[in-house]
Amino acid sequence: MTGRDDIPPPDGGDDALAAEYALGLLDAEGARAFEARLAREPDLRAAYARWAEHFAGLTDGIAPVTPPARLRRRVLGIAPRRPVWRRGWAWAAGAVAAALLVWINAGAPFLPDAEPEFVAEIAAEDRALVLAAAYDADTSQLVVDRQSGQAVSGRVLELWLIAGDAAPVSLGVLPDDPRAEIAVPQALRDLLAAGAILAVSDEPPGGSPTGQPTGAVLAVGQITAS
Repeated sequence: MTGRDDIPPPDGGDDALAAEYALGLLDAEGARAFEARLAREPDLRAAYARWAEHFAGLTDGIAPVTPPARLRRRVLGIAPRRPVWRRGWAWAAGAVAAALLVWINAGAPFLPDAEPEFVAEIAAEDRALVLAAAYDADTSQLVVDRQSGQAVSGRVLELWLIAGDAAPVSLGVLPDDPRAEIAVPQALRDLLAAGAILAVSDEPPGGSPTGQPTGAVLAVGQITAS
């Protein structure tokens, strides 16, 4: 423990709920209900972001470990997919569950000397749906790799960006293929940064007809600097 005292104890209600979610203490039903509210309640998103940052700070005293060079080079990128036994992601949680994620991809190699500025794990509480995302600000490209789960029959998965108090903005419908490469529009590039949230919702074919999530929010993750 680092002795951080920059945030008061939960004041009950939604603040306590946000702290419990950040620590992974909610059951599957409670987590799904919380994630659904995240997409439409700015105050709840702010509470979750505050607690996630606080818990992440508890790992400040842990000395970093530099990964082998072969792993540093094998960051998510644009290349043919390797056989399944050579694909996958290595994720390490901080000392207090999923608040701080250290991301290393063991999949196809990225472009030489290129590293994503921001990464995120977008996951359901029960991990029935898990996606990993990496954003390269130089190319304005967001690469999303779906590790587990898929859309139910007759439905699609839609990816959303939630920045601060702003309403969710669609980044597009995810394809059936596990890997998606998304060119982020100019207007959204400054919003795709550490602290923002990526979420995936269940939508009808073609995506949400309203410009906002209409189905259940299936998975949520906070963007962090790589």
